[in-house]
Amino acid sequence: MKNKSYLTQGMRYAALPLTAAALTGCADTQPKRPNIIIMMTDDHTAQAMSCYGSGLVETPNLDRLAREGMLFENCYVSNAISGPSRACILTGKYSHVNGFTDNSRTFDGDQQTFPKVLHEAGYQTAMIGKWHLNSDPQGFDFWSILVGQGEYYSPLFIENGKEVTTPGYVTDVITDKAIDFIDNCDKDRPFAMLYYHKAPHRNWMPAQRHLGIFDDKVFPEPVSLLDNYEGLGSAAREQAMEIGRDMWPEWDLKLMSPEAIARFEREEQGLTDSGDANKDDVKRANDHKSSIKQYIAAYNRMTDSEKEAWDKAFAPRIAEWEQMKGKASREEIIRWKYQQYMKDYCAVIKGVDENVGRLLKHLEEIGELDNTIIVYTSDQGFFLGEHGWFDKRFMYEECQRTPLLVRYPKAVKAGSRSKALAMNIDFAPTFVDMAGLEIPADMQGRSLKEVLCNEGKTPADWRKGVYYHYYEYPSWHMVKRHYGVRSNDFKLIHFYNDVDEWELYDLRKHPVEQVNVYDDPAYAQIRHQMHALMEVLQQECGDNDPQEKKFEFFKGAATL
Repeated sequence: MKNKSYLTQGMRYAALPLTAAALTGCADTQPKRPNIIIMMTDDHTAQAMSCYGSGLVETPNLDRLAREGMLFENCYVSNAISGPSRACILTGKYSHVNGFTDNSRTFDGDQQTFPKVLHEAGYQTAMIGKWHLNSDPQGFDFWSILVGQGEYYSPLFIENGKEVTTPGYVTDVITDKAIDFIDNCDKDRPFAMLYYHKAPHRNWMPAQRHLGIFDDKVFPEPVSLLDNYEGLGSAAREQAMEIGRDMWPEWDLKLMSPEAIARFEREEQGLTDSGDANKDDVKRANDHKSSIKQYIAAYNRMTDSEKEAWDKAFAPRIAEWEQMKGKASREEIIRWKYQQYMKDYCAVIKGVDENVGRLLKHLEEIGELDNTIIVYTSDQGFFLGEHGWFDKRFMYEECQRTPLLVRYPKAVKAGSRSKALAMNIDFAPTFVDMAGLEIPADMQGRSLKEVLCNEGKTPADWRKGVYYHYYEYPSWHMVKRHYGVRSNDFKLIHFYNDVDEWELYDLRKHPVEQVNVYDDPAYAQIRHQMHALMEVLQQECGDNDPQEKKFEFFKGAATL
């Protein structure tokens, strides 16, 4: 980008002049509103951040945000899947209200969002990176979004309506675009930028500089890696997200040599369906073909030199797998696949952390770092082997909980932590509030400003629980529809639709969520209290009949 012309492209909202009466942050007299940057990754869980105590990977630049700002220990999403979470963040409303209940939806961009509110108040706005809402962004001066899930190498963007393929690694490219936007902004007006990464979404393809960096590391295993689901219901048993069983060899684990790729491409055929094959055999055949084709498509986006380095890095893994096949036990295979999964996932995280550092350094160099509210989060958490799983969707802690860091030295005390129950629907009202603007009445979340400006202390009238509702079934990974509530110490979940099962967890005694105490007489009073809390929260958010068949749920194909 050579000039500022893109800032006027696609403008839909008139910018209002700033006034001295516009309050910012926690003060009442600041004449200029702060810049706002929302850094969001896809599927980055708190278990893979050293500031949250992770032993998996060091994240020094994210740790800096925590060290110089506030870390939220208890931030939760209302629907743990990518598109719906993004819609909740944009609107400050639950999925059943904003209409984007699952990834098959098309986001209604005509509804109110926090970028629109900021834009109308004079902010220069940008959306850069993963959008994943099946409609064009609205309320932005500039937008450059990945198509669908996006690619790791030579990613394709739609940039203010035009397709652009950019050479390079996606995390680096998104950061380049973000820095370019900042440098082209009018310095007399604040900017608000959604800086949204693809990483570390499946299939976890590291940057060239990070190939093999964890080859010598043995990652600690979660205590529930070999979970047999004895204490859980049918939802836990019938999912399709087990590392040992459901990870695709080529797509997820990169177990395909260049010779095998060349052979497949020459033959131009995958596996054929047999008329006599049973349903499970056909599914396995189709999954195998999809695994091969998707991996080859991603592989072929690399340059010849990138392919050469990639092949060299993954050759030892492929050779090791060939030695194991048909000989290793189920337990050995799970443990081996877990290690490969962690090597790739954590290598992708290193790319995210480096680029966060690069953006922070640039803001520092141009004198805008301390004038900018910087938020780091993810669209939800993710399973890193807990219960033997990858992916998300469940209301269990590893994916309902999401990281949240906020740095803004003019209002937020460095090194502070908060135990307040926060939600991703709180983000929109918080950004509006911190900009000194009136929070729209239709936003259901609550501004976190009073927490941020009070050293993380939980206000006396703060929420006592968070509400959750997952809709996307039947679909990828086959996690059943469910809703529930989490308080500080307990979690109540109801799986419905094709089942009718309740789960209750005492998070103080059983934080791993393997012991369902719903039918334990000792928890009768707690069960009653949690049901009552859930009814209150359902009434507050308008989800009064959560099993009502008012949606046509996702049934078609989707990208992984």
